[in-house]
Amino acid sequence: MTRRPKPEPVQVVKERRDAALAALVHGVPYIRFLGIAFDRRGDELTAILPYDEKHIGNPLLPALHGGVTAAFLEVTAIIELAWAQTWEEMESGRLDPLSLAPGHLPRLPKTIDLTVDYLRSGLPRDAYARARINRSGRRYASVHVEAWQDNRSRLFAQGTGHFLMPERGWPLDAGGDG
Repeated sequence: MTRRPKPEPVQVVKERRDAALAALVHGVPYIRFLGIAFDRRGDELTAILPYDEKHIGNPLLPALHGGVTAAFLEVTAIIELAWAQTWEEMESGRLDPLSLAPGHLPRLPKTIDLTVDYLRSGLPRDAYARARINRSGRRYASVHVEAWQDNRSRLFAQGTGHFLMPERGWPLDAGGDG
C-alpha cells in the first residue's frame, strides 16, 4: 500500500498563487506607475485603481482622466487574460508558480482594439474593475470590462477589447512584455 503525499497547507498554496499574480502585475512598469493592484479570490480578479491626484484630468469637477480610465480597463483585461492562462498552467502542474519572476514572465496579450463607454465621471476616489473573458482561443480573445467606484451596480465606464494572444510556450519566455 503506497501512501499518498500529504497535501500542502492551503495557506502555502495561496501564498504561491498570490506571489505568481504579483510577479505578473509588477512585471509591467505602466501598471506600477498607475498604482493598479489586483485582489484575487480563487481564480477571480478585481482590479483596484487607488485614488491619486495624478489621475485627475479635470480639476474643476474633479474627474478621472479619460486616458487613465481607458488604461485601467485595458490593464484589467490584459491581466485577466494572462492570469487565466497562467492559472490553467499552474492547476495542470505544467507551471511552477515560483518560476514567475522579473525577467522570466509570460508574454502578455497584445491589444487589437478597445472600445470604452464613459458612462459618468470617475470621481476622485478608488476605482474597481472586473473583466469577463467572452472568448479566448489560441490566437484571439474578446474581453468585457466593467469599472465602478462606490456601487458595483453604478458603472462609470465599461469596455470591450480584442486581443492577440501570445503563443503558449512553457517554460516561460525570458523578458516578458511590458
